[in-house]
Amino acid sequence: MSVTRELLNRAGQMPGEERRRSQRVIIRVPVTLVVTEGDKQVKINAHTVAVNIHGAMVVSPRSVDADISVDLVNERTNENIASRVTRTPRESSEGFLIPLEFINASTNFWQITFPPSNWKAPEN
Repeated sequence: MSVTRELLNRAGQMPGEERRRSQRVIIRVPVTLVVTEGDKQVKINAHTVAVNIHGAMVVSPRSVDADISVDLVNERTNENIASRVTRTPRESSEGFLIPLEFINASTNFWQITFPPSNWKAPEN
C-alpha cells in the first residue's frame, strides 16, 4: 500500500467512496494555509495528498483546529480560496492530516481535469 493510501486510510478517507460529492484525485500540490490567530495572520507551508472540487486533504507540519476558517493558497497558481477545517486533524508520520472543505466548490482551483463521477479506480 502506498504512503498516500496509508495516510488516507488512517484519516478515515478511503471507505465510503460512493458517498463522495465528486471524484478525488491523489496529487501532491504545494499549498499555504493562511489562518488567523488572535489579531495576526499565520502562514503554514503544506502540501495536498488528495484534492477534489470541494476541497482537499493536506499534510501540514502543525495542526489547525476543526471549524477554523483557512485561506488556502495553491502555490502553483498563486490562487487562493476560502475554506474551513472539517474535523480534528490526525497526526501521521508526515505531519498532520487536515481535511479542508471549500466554502464554495471550485472546478478550476486545482487546474486539473477530474475523472467523470462514475469512474472507478482499478483495484490492485
